[in-house]
Amino acid sequence: MGITQRARGVLRRRDPVETVGTRNAVYGPALPEESTVHLVMDLGLRIGEVQMASGAGASDVTATIIGVVGAYGLPHCEVDVIYTSITVSCYRGTEEVPITSLRVVRNRSIDYTRLADVEDLVRKITAGEISASDAYAELDRITSAPHPFPRWVATLAWAGMAASLSVLLGGGDPRLAAVAAVATALVDRIGRMLNKRALPFFFQQAVGGMIATSIALACYAAKLLPTPALAVAASIIVLLSGMTVVGSMQDAITGYNVTAAGRIAELALMSAGLIAGVVLALYVGVQIFDQFGGDTANLLQTVGAARIESTVLLIPVQALAGASTSACFALASYAPPRPLVIAGLGGAVAAGVSGALTSTALGVNPVLAGAIATTVVGFTGGVVARRLRIPALVIAVSGVAPLLPGLATYRGLYEIAVVSDPAGMSTLMLAAATGLALGAGVVLGEYLAQPVRSRLGRLERRLAGPRLSGPLRPTRRRLE
Repeated sequence: MGITQRARGVLRRRDPVETVGTRNAVYGPALPEESTVHLVMDLGLRIGEVQMASGAGASDVTATIIGVVGAYGLPHCEVDVIYTSITVSCYRGTEEVPITSLRVVRNRSIDYTRLADVEDLVRKITAGEISASDAYAELDRITSAPHPFPRWVATLAWAGMAASLSVLLGGGDPRLAAVAAVATALVDRIGRMLNKRALPFFFQQAVGGMIATSIALACYAAKLLPTPALAVAASIIVLLSGMTVVGSMQDAITGYNVTAAGRIAELALMSAGLIAGVVLALYVGVQIFDQFGGDTANLLQTVGAARIESTVLLIPVQALAGASTSACFALASYAPPRPLVIAGLGGAVAAGVSGALTSTALGVNPVLAGAIATTVVGFTGGVVARRLRIPALVIAVSGVAPLLPGLATYRGLYEIAVVSDPAGMSTLMLAAATGLALGAGVVLGEYLAQPVRSRLGRLERRLAGPRLSGPLRPTRRRLE
């Protein structure tokens, strides 16, 4: 037989047809009936949706869903979380098609009472105290319940937050707090009207920034304010406070890069809308002021004289203003009474530590001081929250609110829009770096709190990373 014929014979050979009996079949775990599997998976998806809407990290949502479905007899499920959807796939071996379910996260309104109730439900589920059907009915009751108090209470809370921020930023004049509160309340009510008409959030942020800046400039022109800078900065912080800075950093640090990119993109878009509104109001306000023969040079000098950090107030007053800021933010986010008090304490710690570090005696860089302060908040909140059975996420997000870089953002916008100074870009970059440092500090503090909660046992090595929401005890399946 020649070489050519041998080569043709090799090419014609085929592997024998593989049948069920000739291959190594992998059988999945014993599962409940298919209707129960669908019910349990939908229960986990809906719980994850509530957490995502409240700003929880993707790692927390993944761990929670795995814990819920594992408690009801689905030991091997794969969970994929991105910013707009959650997918759960139940493995049934190589002989059967996996059961997959998906849920899109559309609603992102924060309600910390709803989050706390869901956390309690998750604890009951993982402890085996409630059946799947009863848990589904309880979750339906939680998600369909109205907010615990009227909307006007939240509006007053936002106004109180702006007034507290004006004090924290260095404004001792009561008129400044009053103007900041009134402007913020008006922005909240107008924003609610625009939201009912489905106006995109980018334009809502632009309208809010424009209204807050216009009111502050008008009050300054009427000699009701010594400077409009602090009033505008307080309103900017209020508009920035609802964004998921902490969740973005948690997702980036724990390896959920797609979700982190989605959160950061939304954060950048909302900030861009706010910047557009503030810049437009500054430009128009200066033009009008000049047309009526006002002292434009004095206005520009006064507006641009605001400092990024405040050294006027004593540390106890700063801590008190920080506590009021965080408590008002938690109240505006519909937090229950006990988390509300703890959130206020977290704000006091953040403002007090940051004020002490940036004081003349120590002179620490504001970015580093903010990171250290939020690390302390994340650590203490992580230890206290689990003992009191309240979501650590409430303390983390509320504790960051007093330190958000509203004044640096305003100063950068002023330098770019009014003075045409290229240094404004550096100031805006400083504001962005401060925001990222705040989020990273909270996540680091929560990570450092884990050995304290778990008493340095084996439980610590099985945790998936910093946990701000969901069950603390991990499942038997390791979370990669």
